[in-house]
Amino acid sequence: MDYQTWVSVYERILADFGYSRVADERARDTLATLVDPFDESRFDPVAGATVAVAGAGPSLADETGVAADADLVFAASTAAKTLRDAGVDVDLMVTDLDKTPATARTLTREHVPVAVHAHGDNVPAVEEWVPRLDGEHVLPTTQAEPRGPVANYGGFTDGDRAAFLADAFGAASLRFSGWDFDDPSVDATKRKKLGWAERLLEWLERRRGERFAVLDGRRDDIAPL
Repeated sequence: MDYQTWVSVYERILADFGYSRVADERARDTLATLVDPFDESRFDPVAGATVAVAGAGPSLADETGVAADADLVFAASTAAKTLRDAGVDVDLMVTDLDKTPATARTLTREHVPVAVHAHGDNVPAVEEWVPRLDGEHVLPTTQAEPRGPVANYGGFTDGDRAAFLADAFGAASLRFSGWDFDDPSVDATKRKKLGWAERLLEWLERRRGERFAVLDGRRDDIAPL
């Protein structure tokens, strides 16, 4: 997804949460000083593949088979550890380093790519952890305008960013596991973020001309973007 398509949605997210574009750009620029450009050709195998997009919800423990049956697995945040503990390989971890950053370090040292996202309030984590990762395997991302080595493929939460990444690299179909939009254990902010993730997935499926099973029974209540 090009930034000009993404930016109008990004501005709505900023307004809804009261986030600062300047802070996001500052985080992006901090990340840019710590990384080199990522070799996107490493994702050539995504083209034409079925990609499992694993969310970090509690249902993932019972849905690891969805990931195991896919050609490739893109895992959001703690989903990477859950899947690895269940014996399922992960092909990309998507994280803003707020949870299980040690998993990100382990994966990069095993030559597994990790999409590290910089945003306005995670600069300390970026500064602490990115130098501890194997930089060759770090894919740096932002939700603001891309600059230098830091790219923007679309998406907001770790989970929907994983879906947008799979789309950007040409996945033929997306499968979803560990997605719990109605998780009662999350706080109000996280619930709001899940609402945005749901809207973004609905937008993505319309752009792809694909129906995501994770949205079945929910589409009529989703405000389209």
